[in-house]
Amino acid sequence: MSSRPELQAPPEIFYDDTEARKYTSSSRIVEIQAKLSERAVELLALPDDGVPRLLLDIGCGSGLSGETLTENGHQWIGLDISQSMLDIALEREVEGDLILGDMGQGLGLRPGVIDGAISISAIQWLCNADKSSHEPRLRLKAFFGSLYKCLARGARAAFQVYPENLAQRELILSYAMRAGFAGGVVVDFPHSTKKRKEYIVLTCGPPSISTAVPKGKGEEGESCSDDESSGDEENQTVSISDRHRPRKKQKTNKKGKGREWILRKKEQMRRKGNTVPPDTKYTGRKRKARF
Repeated sequence: MSSRPELQAPPEIFYDDTEARKYTSSSRIVEIQAKLSERAVELLALPDDGVPRLLLDIGCGSGLSGETLTENGHQWIGLDISQSMLDIALEREVEGDLILGDMGQGLGLRPGVIDGAISISAIQWLCNADKSSHEPRLRLKAFFGSLYKCLARGARAAFQVYPENLAQRELILSYAMRAGFAGGVVVDFPHSTKKRKEYIVLTCGPPSISTAVPKGKGEEGESCSDDESSGDEENQTVSISDRHRPRKKQKTNKKGKGREWILRKKEQMRRKGNTVPPDTKYTGRKRKARF
């Protein structure tokens, strides 16, 4: 686990000039980024009508995933916290517009202007408290809240992630659902150690919009059936109805809190040294509507 970049240093420090140039010059990383980006675009399920869309690349780095968006005929905006990464993206003359910013502080884009969003290996960084002012829950809330606002209704977001554990995945999903998203987790090649990839696919909009989560790919590239993934706890999705689950009600009988309950509470207060009115025949009696 020590090889995970997010466990070594904050992204703006880890991806300095040296690391950013080494990352971008690696043919292996370039190939992996291209495959992951292609799959993320596929999960967006954009209409096949030849009309270019405006997409958001969160954690765009040096523009490797943005090149995939350009090749698919789309316009894009890239956001990253590493100045070194963005400098290399400018050197490479990528087609997208670049923004230096921290996604954990919100995206700051106009409402409803983005047709889809992708992110490759970036969202899990929000779960780290790299500074004393960082609170992962607040950063996730700011990120997903601002993302929901800037996406057009019905638009999708596809995030390829490497969660450290199940709790981290659930934390990310829970704040996405609180922001208003519907969706869940898509796992490609779930039974393969090397090829296994995990995506969080979210849909922006009311429950009337189709929010079915795509199926993950199997070992031969085909979609995994529901039967294959039903036993895997990591393939579970979060339904939109989960956000509207009623809160647990306090257990009370139909008559409310009776005399026995009140006497017991008063005795507890007396043991704590509090002044409590004496018990009488009127204790626990319901008042009449009028005297």
